[in-house]
Amino acid sequence: MFSLQNKKAVVTGGGSGIGKAISALFAKQGAEVHIIELTDESAQAAVAEIRAAGGKVFSHACNVANQQEVLATFEKIGNINILVNNAGIAHVGNVETTPEADFDRIMNVNVKGVYNCLHAAIPQLRHSDGGVIVNMASIAAWVGIPDRFAYSTAKGAVMAMTLSVAKDYMAENIRCNSISPARVHTPFVDGFISKNYPGKEAEMFDKLSKSQPIGRMGKPDEVAALALFLCSDEAGFITGCDYPIDGGFIKLNN
Repeated sequence: MFSLQNKKAVVTGGGSGIGKAISALFAKQGAEVHIIELTDESAQAAVAEIRAAGGKVFSHACNVANQQEVLATFEKIGNINILVNNAGIAHVGNVETTPEADFDRIMNVNVKGVYNCLHAAIPQLRHSDGGVIVNMASIAAWVGIPDRFAYSTAKGAVMAMTLSVAKDYMAENIRCNSISPARVHTPFVDGFISKNYPGKEAEMFDKLSKSQPIGRMGKPDEVAALALFLCSDEAGFITGCDYPIDGGFIKLNN
């Protein structure tokens, strides 16, 4: 079950965190994985790890916010079967404390970047007689998260794009779903805590962990397992859905 043999998958932001876990698992299940990162250096560790485990993986330096770079990268990769839109950046601030430059930066990566990759991937999926798209949304698209105005706005757009693509391309055998994680323990989280709460790292890690009713943060491998299911033939009857993976955050946080 859940084999990706003879499948070609693109994972944006596949060099670290959740994206790295997805890339590694997809390669383990037989896919030819193409990691898109802003720089080749960002993907080197993931590529080395996956190849050492016997996986087939390639990396591509590309700014997902630049449509010409995205189109050229997807043309180089060739026809694909799977796209995971995972690349994204975070921002802290409410509507008053979010500068225009920061808002534009979040929109360019987290919204336009997803659009650019969808725009480039759909024709290739069509040439492959269909395929699967998974977009990384967030619980921030479902519930109010303090001081996450721009990020929540962007992830709400990702969820809406997921529904639109699922509807428009259903007849062409292209499925599109999204995943909405709560807090997942990645190097990004550690860096975020150390930057914003110096000297209080342990205290903040514990606080953020306990904000999930289950009492801990998620693991990248857990999100990767859900992505694998959604991209496998076993999920062939699923499209136009969002899957919270949140330790009970949305429904039980009261």
